[in-house]
Amino acid sequence: MSAFVTLTAFSGARCRVPVAAGACLVSFTAFWLAQRAAHVSMIDLMVYRAEGATVLAGGDLYALRATTAHLSTTYPPFAALLFTALTLPGAAVLRTLATAGNLVLLLVFVRLSLRLAGHTRVETVLWVAAAAVWCEPVWTTVRYGQVNLLLATAVLWDLTRHPAGSRGRWAGAGLGVAAAVKLTPALFPVFLLTAGAVARLRSGDGGPWLRHARGAAVAFAGATLLAAAVLPYDSWRFWTDAVFRSDRVGRPEDTANQALRGVLARLLHTPDPGAVWTVVAAVVTAVGLAVAVRAELRGARAWAVCACAVTALLVSPVSWTHHWVWCVPLVLLLWTRGHRAAALGTVLVFCSYAPWWVPHGPARPELHQNGAQMALSAVYAGAAALFLALARTPTSLPGQPRGPALRQAVTKE
Repeated sequence: MSAFVTLTAFSGARCRVPVAAGACLVSFTAFWLAQRAAHVSMIDLMVYRAEGATVLAGGDLYALRATTAHLSTTYPPFAALLFTALTLPGAAVLRTLATAGNLVLLLVFVRLSLRLAGHTRVETVLWVAAAAVWCEPVWTTVRYGQVNLLLATAVLWDLTRHPAGSRGRWAGAGLGVAAAVKLTPALFPVFLLTAGAVARLRSGDGGPWLRHARGAAVAFAGATLLAAAVLPYDSWRFWTDAVFRSDRVGRPEDTANQALRGVLARLLHTPDPGAVWTVVAAVVTAVGLAVAVRAELRGARAWAVCACAVTALLVSPVSWTHHWVWCVPLVLLLWTRGHRAAALGTVLVFCSYAPWWVPHGPARPELHQNGAQMALSAVYAGAAALFLALARTPTSLPGQPRGPALRQAVTKE
């Protein structure tokens, strides 16, 4: 009888995977057709391609104005070195490859997000990816040909492959390279460094976190120095000038900017919230890191990673809606930890496309929003703030050490 039950369960599991794969394929196909029907330009991908071409031609990277929108280069020089590969295919082929690549990355990202949350069933990955592809951050990432899924996947690969206490040979590599491409992920090594320092104060040994942070710093420095060796002038321009000019990225008050700076710009009806934003960002950085470190030292890495991610998005000068692909692990974490209402609310926020309901455009109507419009254009930041409030009291995965047990494990390490 037990053998029959086991065989039945095995057969059921085998049937569930093809059904989930079929649903995912149908969803991805519909998504691809919808993107084609919308005549997406993948404008950011074309900027990346122009950056790669500028590097190969020996041009001035930070004087570049690409596409009909005259967009400028905003990433560090190392990113432009990687973008040289984008010049190999034609523009039409590149768009196709970018769409296919982002869909594959979404599957990997969902897989890593589920691993972070402690669930690894194949059919779950497929069902979640089939739904997640339609959320606004993922839709917009593919629409613009952005690198958000690639960077988030690199971060999660690093933090799930090298949990606290591990001695992984490549620990920190994903974080360091991601930060060398785009600076926002640099908060993750800071989080690890802070966790290590706090653990050392409490138990006398924060080695695992400090080693991980050191690995990220080495990877970041290596990538940055490589770019400096190949592109010395552009590297000097970026690190002494462009990195401090957030106005190059876009208008702070734009409704697509879901960072605190954008929220404050709309709230105060000014394109430059100035010192107010500086103070608020400093406070939120301190609070967000404290929440992440507390969760990490309690053995709740999933909460820690997601808290660090939303903190980085909140305090960055600009966090466009497509940067918020981190909504995927947020929803999965909330759902698997029993916060079902919060998970469904988060799904509603990121699938509502609410920031685009309010007036926006070249006339800068965002500077004249009423209360309802301000609320709609701040929903991502609001969801992030509520998540940080929930993350203050995280729960670890079954079997993971917490409190004194974690400190003993670190000491043994």
